Amino acid sequence: MAEANSFFESEEVKAFNEKIKKDDLGPLWNAIPELVSKQPKETAQPYLWKWNTVKQHLLEATEIFTPDKGGERRAIYFQNPGLKDREPWGWGATTQNLYAAVQLIQPGEQAPSHRHTQSALRFVISGEGAYSIIQGEKMNMEKGDFLVTPQWLWHGHGHEGTEPMIWMDVLDIPFIFATGGSFFEGHPDGLEKPSHSDNYSAQRYEGGMVRPIADREPMKAPVGAYKWSQTKAALDGLSRFDADRADGYAVEFVNPTNGKPANANIAAWLQRLPKEFHGQSHRHTNTSILYIHEGSGYTVIEGQKFSWETGDFLAIPSWTWHEHVNTGKTDAHIFSVHDTPIMETFNLQQEETGENQKITSEFEPK
Repeated sequence: MAEANSFFESEEVKAFNEKIKKDDLGPLWNAIPELVSKQPKETAQPYLWKWNTVKQHLLEATEIFTPDKGGERRAIYFQNPGLKDREPWGWGATTQNLYAAVQLIQPGEQAPSHRHTQSALRFVISGEGAYSIIQGEKMNMEKGDFLVTPQWLWHGHGHEGTEPMIWMDVLDIPFIFATGGSFFEGHPDGLEKPSHSDNYSAQRYEGGMVRPIADREPMKAPVGAYKWSQTKAALDGLSRFDADRADGYAVEFVNPTNGKPANANIAAWLQRLPKEFHGQSHRHTNTSILYIHEGSGYTVIEGQKFSWETGDFLAIPSWTWHEHVNTGKTDAHIFSVHDTPIMETFNLQQEETGENQKITSEFEPK
């Protein structure tokens, strides 16, 4: 691949570059070292958002924004500082391809049903009594539950409980925006009316690793809600064996009719880092967003220490060395999302492992 050299900075070349620029043309000889780099050059930054700060803003938002005032959802998204110059709205980018947010719904409120070409998922952080209606199925939500909404499925929310309900939203908004494939439609009835019995799909798959014979053909979302009790049981079983050197004990939410990720463009995991775990340093071309469900510790990213505790959110950009450490007195549980399916679709997924890093600095959260 061509390298930048002093000739390309000569007055002769600069003058010619300016000449073709006036006709909306560009000089590949200058551009190619940056456009076709030898390895990924990520503009997103490693970043940590503290739960106390996020929760304070979210609670304040309940006094200002209500569903009857519009806006579809009361949600605050995590804007990566390295991507905030994207127009419009920093593309809502937490990492290169993924958007993450926290959403709060109050008792008695309803968030109208809609559908879009962006894939969506949610992980319940706190509260009880709220529900989602996804493609006609009402699903009650509890702390630790994972819910999936693939492309173009109707989904809305309501709350029949007595306290605020908070969950994490993840969508592939930046990826869909960049590819020009965004479509959106609101439901004609506001909040879609249920057409199945409550928690229909979760009950059909209570057996876990067995599926109804009617689901032998691949389906887009045969399971809408993956319950925390089943996820924890899976981790308990896995924890009887040796942990993965980099990621501890980790399970991935999958579509039981095809064995692929539960959401076509977004992989979702639940990780358990046992006490005193110090993971192997590794890097990969996919980006990751972590929510600390339970526990405390730190992650070293390119030599910088990011200390985390329950409720915090962490963004890990593409091709950055990182390793996880549990410093707490109990196992740490981490919900994480990854744009691995996108990278694999385009044959861009690569991974490497390495030696543990020396800590050279520590991230100071806002």
